[in-house]
Amino acid sequence: MPHVERGAPAAVRRVVISLGTAQTLAWASTYYLPAILAGPMARDLGITPSAVFGAFSAALVLSALLGPLVGRAIDRRGGRPILALSNFVFAAGLVALGSAQGGFTMLAAWLLLGVGMAMGLYDAGFATLAGLYGRNARGPITGITLIAGFASTVGWPLSAVMEEAFGWRGACMGWAALHLCLGLPLNALLVPNAPPPERQAAAGGDAAPPSRFAMPLLAFVFAATWFVTGAMAAHLPVLLREAGASPAGAVAAAALIGPAQVAARLAEFGLLRRFHPLVSARLATLGHPLGALVLLLFGGGAASAFAVLHGMGNGVLTIAKGTLPLAVFGPSGYGARQGVLAAPARILQAAAPFLFGVLLERSGVAPALGLTTGLSLLAALALLALRPAQPGDAAALAQARGE
Repeated sequence: MPHVERGAPAAVRRVVISLGTAQTLAWASTYYLPAILAGPMARDLGITPSAVFGAFSAALVLSALLGPLVGRAIDRRGGRPILALSNFVFAAGLVALGSAQGGFTMLAAWLLLGVGMAMGLYDAGFATLAGLYGRNARGPITGITLIAGFASTVGWPLSAVMEEAFGWRGACMGWAALHLCLGLPLNALLVPNAPPPERQAAAGGDAAPPSRFAMPLLAFVFAATWFVTGAMAAHLPVLLREAGASPAGAVAAAALIGPAQVAARLAEFGLLRRFHPLVSARLATLGHPLGALVLLLFGGGAASAFAVLHGMGNGVLTIAKGTLPLAVFGPSGYGARQGVLAAPARILQAAAPFLFGVLLERSGVAPALGLTTGLSLLAALALLALRPAQPGDAAALAQARGE
């Protein structure tokens, strides 16, 4: 009966809403925190804003290195205890950040937050859903990204309100309290236990053997697309101004990214869910190149078109990072595999703002967009080299093995 309850539509909706809300809190209080608090934090601590962003990048790198370890723990024990523990780690890191007295203690706090990010962001959430629902996790994965897609929409204004009312230290303490009062109950009380690993594997069903090149191909796809995501997140308004948009027009266009991502995820949840995840991922990798082409041809007047096309592609690619490993390899060992696949992507994402910024400053819009467009097109080619499993593949494999 537990298995039936866990897969019932009402139970699945409860899990998706709980995890989606907890993921929104986790992203808003970490990934989107420096955009609002880096300035006042740097002024108060007597350091430069770049030092704050450097510490944030170090946290991303640490989370990448810890990803496989966290994934293996979720494969063994299920995601609920790991996600619940992440709320304590997030709270401790935010309290440490709000109590920092200089650059060293600020860095230490961000590294602690990096541990929490390894335990509590999308990779851990996706692995939790794969453990609960096996190959049927595609819909729930899409669901939590739909909800957490509003993390910046919620996080930036709330951080700004708390900073204005209580200072940046009070804002950190406020986020810490939310993790204990909201995130912890959501993860600990409303996410069910995963079945034992042997039942997870049995629930996954037969799967075709993936190509031996599948892991490096997917790792490259994730690294290339996350580099583009990190570069655009840091430099989009500046890029659009350099392309000819007015300051107000650049900000207005950049604001379309969020709605475009959500619209694309709704399309994935509706129309595109009829197709294999490889199909939607291949289409999504073309969003940024098409937007770049329009921007280079028509200049600043096409800033909104670029933002929408890039945002729609990025919205679906976020889902693909969870659904592609599930579709290609199956649910068995998903958490550890997801951690390995995400590690190079997170490292490149951490380096993307600096590398893209240098190229944009020294060479201009066209070479900078040439880099991100080239990476996106290479990712599309890598996805074309992956084939979806065919219905007879697993049976053919069993026959070849004499089973």
